Amino acid sequence: MTRAQRFTQVDAFTDRPFTGNPAAVCVLPAPGDASWMQQVALEMNLAETAFLVRRADGFDLRWFTPAVEVDLCGHATLASAHVLWEEGHLKPAEGAGFHTRSGLLTATRRDGLIWLDFPATPVSPAEVPPGLDQALGCDIVYMGRTVFDYFVEVESDAALRALSPDMSALARLPVRGVTVTARSNGGEHDFVSRFFAPQLGIPEDPVTGSAHCGLGPYWAERLGETELTGYQASARGGTVMVRVHGNRIHLGGRAVTVLRGEILQ
Repeated sequence: MTRAQRFTQVDAFTDRPFTGNPAAVCVLPAPGDASWMQQVALEMNLAETAFLVRRADGFDLRWFTPAVEVDLCGHATLASAHVLWEEGHLKPAEGAGFHTRSGLLTATRRDGLIWLDFPATPVSPAEVPPGLDQALGCDIVYMGRTVFDYFVEVESDAALRALSPDMSALARLPVRGVTVTARSNGGEHDFVSRFFAPQLGIPEDPVTGSAHCGLGPYWAERLGETELTGYQASARGGTVMVRVHGNRIHLGGRAVTVLRGEILQ
């Protein structure tokens, strides 16, 4: 890049700064070089950095962790939509369309939330990989996998919150990451989860929108509900509203801008 590039840092799936999942968003004047985008993501050192380029029918959107480009990211898409509206790239009532590795994704604003329309990634039963229970440090109630991740249900909300996994062991698994979940012990949430992806440079992701594309169908079937509220019980924490619509998942959340700056190199 030959000129300063603005970026905005947003906390997604929260209405309070310094909670939820932070993402950096860069709206580029033209497509960027992939190696430069990866270097920027490493410099930002956030779970995801999103890069957008306007096109006639929406925006091209790419997501990078500090280590790799990924196929699907919920919180950085939420952050991107928030930036497009907040900074005037889209009119207040206009929807956002994103062309991505996972197809066309859309975002709309209603009921005080940003709603993402994502593909569902259903959970299929799977054998427990050797050593996974030891790496997580808990008993596994259900073992499955999605197109991206291993998927584990544990016995309780308390057991999930107490997890302290062996990250080096998880990093050797042949998947994007590991979603761990349990039924909530009550209150405003239907289920709780955590997400670990050390192989992507993200030991524990604070709030993972894309993981809810599997969590939604899984808990909808078990609880007999198509509208659910999930809480990701990381240190920062965040709430994801989930509506299951066949092979699509609508993810609802809020976002807060916390930082703006310029990339000079």
